[in-house]
Amino acid sequence: MPFIPHTEHDVKEMLDTIGVETIEALFDEIPAELRIDGLSEAIPAGLNEMAVARLMRERAGGDAQGLNFIGAGAYEHHIPQAVWDIATRGEFYSAYTPYQAEARQGTLQVLYEYQTMMAGLNGLEVSNASLYDGASALAEAVLMAVRAHRKSKSKRILMPSTVHPAYRAVVKSIVKNQGIVIEELPYCSAAGNTLVESLKKYEGEDITALVIPQPNFFGVLEDVDALADWAANNNSLVIGVVNPTALALLKPPGEWGEKGVDIACGEGQPLGIPLSSGGPYYGFMCCKQAHARQLPGRIIGRTVDLDGKPGFTLTLQAREQHIRRSKATSNICTNQGLMVTASTIYMALLGAEGLERVAAHSMRNTQALADRLCAIDGVERVFSGVSFHDVVLRLPKPVDEVLEALVGKGIFGGYALGKRYPELSDCISVSATETKIEADLDAYARALAEVLGG
Repeated sequence: MPFIPHTEHDVKEMLDTIGVETIEALFDEIPAELRIDGLSEAIPAGLNEMAVARLMRERAGGDAQGLNFIGAGAYEHHIPQAVWDIATRGEFYSAYTPYQAEARQGTLQVLYEYQTMMAGLNGLEVSNASLYDGASALAEAVLMAVRAHRKSKSKRILMPSTVHPAYRAVVKSIVKNQGIVIEELPYCSAAGNTLVESLKKYEGEDITALVIPQPNFFGVLEDVDALADWAANNNSLVIGVVNPTALALLKPPGEWGEKGVDIACGEGQPLGIPLSSGGPYYGFMCCKQAHARQLPGRIIGRTVDLDGKPGFTLTLQAREQHIRRSKATSNICTNQGLMVTASTIYMALLGAEGLERVAAHSMRNTQALADRLCAIDGVERVFSGVSFHDVVLRLPKPVDEVLEALVGKGIFGGYALGKRYPELSDCISVSATETKIEADLDAYARALAEVLGG
């Protein structure tokens, strides 16, 4: 139905009905000092459609083009053309939320297939559909662990410092006013992972949950079995933060240790979502069946109608829009449905074998890139631990100057770790996914040699 703005007569009729003379009177409770008189002069006048299109093309053209080796939580993977050709069809593109099951069977089926794939990828029984991004997914996982672990009264969460720093910041912002205590664990300066020995001082204490990243922010693989078993033996829940692409090669979190994790979460961007200058992305979350009623977001179920025909419906939706706010597990107000649709199509097109090839190729490319760069005088690997497709390198010159010089040569050379880890101020993390060919790796090596040599 086309949008038809209210006429002056419509507006007057509505105001007369509620007994108000002007629209302005509806806002009289707002103090005068908090109100503004018109827009700032810094805001330009409105533009027509042609002018706006031109402006957007100019701004899009201003996005820097070059070889991207940054990684650090957002990865440039090849996305088959069919993914977004299908995802942007009107049936999916405009079906924002599946409140009416009878009118949203296609959307509900896609979400159901997505849940099935994610549950299988993570080795767990239940998946939601879905959350804002990987960072907020981890925050929701922490809140969920506190709700689910009723025997724990401490609300203490052990968080390795190898967890993505942006994730840690978001978690602290969301849970800090709810009496939840985040205690960070140090990383091994040699291997780049969390040592089980660092947990000894917490043995026997009331710890609600232990967070385990795999791979961690440095790209290093954690000893997930030993960490998960420590948590289980200490009567703590386990939250796994995972890269979904890596799960095509690595043991799924549901199989870590003797009992597996209780909750797994992460960023879904690697599964068919373009970098897009920073989003939108989406967060995924899976859990054991025992915790399903504490899972935020939506769960789609498969059922049959009165005629025995299969159909799909919203099975669990413990959100504040559906039940009393005080009883809601979350106030997540969207499920990032379009992103999830694209990921479902991406996983369906690649299949298990294709996703495994993507992961293996990305890992090989990153190791090959690290070997090339470490052949340059003064460049060295920082951590000895086995890594996936991020590697930390130490540079012999100031990091910011090197990265800026590389941009001038058309190369986004990596993430400056000193921003979040002062002790690694002379280090960068680099990543090379399956999108890079030998010539790209050689081009980066040549450019870095020139920058450091100059």
